[in-house]
Amino acid sequence: QVQLVESGGRLVQAGDSLRLSCAASGRTFSNSAMGWFRQAPGKEREFVAVISGSGGRYYADSAKGRFTVSRHNVNKNTVYLQLNSLKPEDTAVYFCAAADPYRGTFYYNTRTQGYDYWGQGTQVTVSS
Repeated sequence: QVQLVESGGRLVQAGDSLRLSCAASGRTFSNSAMGWFRQAPGKEREFVAVISGSGGRYYADSAKGRFTVSRHNVNKNTVYLQLNSLKPEDTAVYFCAAADPYRGTFYYNTRTQGYDYWGQGTQVTVSS
């Protein structure tokens, strides 16, 4: 059974930094895309960042220059999202998602439909 578990979300002040973690189990995702999405109250889930199985990284415009997605050097089933210079508009539940390995090493997607497995999310709240 595949599980993705996010952690690291909490209440912070504007300008602070956070690192979110996502630990996947039940399958090997070392060569698969793993993405981060977020959902604010009353809004649709939106793409934040993704790292492909080949190591390519792609970001939403809102994340460029402030957020960094990475994968653990040894345990490739763990990915991180470093959040810097946080703003109140970054407040949301952040979700980790993984693409099934059959999609390939170079696969990545910015749409929710492009992922096969999802975590339960971790709340990030940024106060002004």
